[in-house]
Amino acid sequence: MATQTVAAGAIGLAAGIAVGYVLYRSRERVLQAELHARERDVAEQARREADAHRLRLETAAREEAARVRADLDRQGEEQRRRAAEVEDRLRDREAVVNRQLDRFGLQEQELRQRQEQIDGARTQLETDRGELTRLVAVRKSQLESLAHTTAEEARVQLLREVESEASREAADLSRRILERSRNEAEEQARRVLATAVQRYAGKYTFETSTATVALPGDDMKGRIIGRDGRNIRAFEAAAGVTVLVDDTPNAVVLSGFDPVRREAARIAMERLVMDGRIHPARIEEVLAGVNQEMDAFILKTGEEAVYRAALAPMHPEVVRLLGKLHFRHSFSQNVLQHSVEVAHLCGLMASEMGEDPAVARRAGLLHDIGKAMTHEVEGPHALVGADFIKRHGEGPVIINAVASHHEEVPHENIFGILVAAADAISASRPGSRSENMTTYLQRLQNLEQIAMDHPGVEKAFAVQAGRELRVVVRPEQVDDQTSLKLARDIARRVEDELLYPGQIRVTVIRETRCVEFAK
Repeated sequence: MATQTVAAGAIGLAAGIAVGYVLYRSRERVLQAELHARERDVAEQARREADAHRLRLETAAREEAARVRADLDRQGEEQRRRAAEVEDRLRDREAVVNRQLDRFGLQEQELRQRQEQIDGARTQLETDRGELTRLVAVRKSQLESLAHTTAEEARVQLLREVESEASREAADLSRRILERSRNEAEEQARRVLATAVQRYAGKYTFETSTATVALPGDDMKGRIIGRDGRNIRAFEAAAGVTVLVDDTPNAVVLSGFDPVRREAARIAMERLVMDGRIHPARIEEVLAGVNQEMDAFILKTGEEAVYRAALAPMHPEVVRLLGKLHFRHSFSQNVLQHSVEVAHLCGLMASEMGEDPAVARRAGLLHDIGKAMTHEVEGPHALVGADFIKRHGEGPVIINAVASHHEEVPHENIFGILVAAADAISASRPGSRSENMTTYLQRLQNLEQIAMDHPGVEKAFAVQAGRELRVVVRPEQVDDQTSLKLARDIARRVEDELLYPGQIRVTVIRETRCVEFAK
C-alpha cells in the first residue's frame, strides 16, 4: 500500500513536472512571440523616426546650402563691386598721373629754355661786368686826375663825413628816445606816487628822543652821585649808560648808544628822583621793574605797528624788534612811524600798479628793521634786517625787497623798487626830517663843485633847497649832444658821491647869443 502510494506520488510528480514544463514552454513561446512583436514594433518605430530625422536633416541641409549659396553670392557680388570701384579709382589715378607727367614734361621743357636764357644772360652779364670794370677804372683815373686825390683818400674822407653824420643822427635819435621814455616814465611814476601820497595822510611832526632828566634841585645831584660815587657807579653798571652830572642847573644827562637802554635809564632815573630813595639796592630794584615794563611796552608797540599796517601776525622776535624801532630816530624822524608810513605808501602804490598790496605793506614795514640791531651786528642795516627776517620765516620776495631797497643787492622783484620809492617819499616830504644848517650848506657846495669839475661848465647853481642843480655851459665848448651826456655824467656822480633824501634834478642850460650892430 505504501509502495503504491509512493508510486502514485512519483507518477503525479512526474505528471506535474511534465505539465509544468509544457506550460512553461507554452508561456515561453507566448513571451517570445510578444517579444518579437514588440521588437518589430520598436524597429518599425525606429525606422519611421530615422526616416523622419533623415528627412529633417536633408531639409535643413538643403536650407543651409541655399543660405550659404546666397551668402556666397552676396559676397561675390560685393567683391565684384569693390573690385570695380578699385579699378575705377586706379583708372582715374592713372589718368591724373598721366596728366601730371605731361605737365612735368612741359615744365621741364620750359625750365630747359629758361636755363638756356639764364646762361645767355650770365654770359652777357660777365661781358658787361668786364666792360663796367674797365669803364670804372677809366672814370676813376679821370676823377683822380681832376680831383688831385687818390681813391683811398676820397674814401676815407667820405667815411669820415658819413660817420660824423651818423653820429649826429644817432645822438639826436638817442636824445629823442630818452626824452620820450623819460617823459612817459615820469608821467606814469608821477601819477602813481601822487595818488599814493594823496591817499596817505601822514602826520607832519618832529619827534626827538631826549636823555635829559629834570631835577627838583641841585642838591639832588649829590644824592645821585652818592658817597664816593657809589650810587652813580651802581646806576651806570645796572643801566648800561653814562650819567653826566655837569654844570647844567637842575638836570642830568644820560648818554648811551642803545636807545632802549637809554630810555629805560631815563624812566628809572625819574622814578628814583621822585621817590628820593637812591642807593644801589633801590637802583637795581627800580631798573628791574622798568626793564620788565619796557619789554612789555616794546612788544605792545610792535604789535600795534603790525596792526596799523593791516598785516597778519608776525613772529614774536620780529614784532619785538619792530617795537625797538620806536626808540630810534633818523634826522629827528621816528623810525617806527617812518616804517608804518612806508608800509602804507607801498601798499597804495602796489594797488595802483596791480600788485599784491599785502606783500608790499609787509616789505615796507620791515625795510628798516635792521636799524634796531645795527649796534649788535656789523653791516648795512638793509642786509642785517634781511638776514634777520630770513631766519624768522619770511619769504624770498620780502627778503629781497628789504635787502635791495638801498641797492646793496640787485632787485629781483618790483617790491624792492616800491620800498625804495616809498622810503624816499617818507623821508623827503615836508616836516619829516630836519637837517642842520652846516650839513645843508655843505651838501649844496658839494653839488655845485661836482658840476664845476666837468669841462665846459661855466656856472652851477643848487636851487630849490638842493632838489635841483642848474648847470650853465659854454656854448662854444659844449654842443647839444654833449649837453645830454654831461647831464647824465653829473647825475651819476651825484648818486655815487653824495647822500641825500629823495632825488636831485640836473638841468644843463646851453645858450647861444648872436649880436650884431647895424650902423
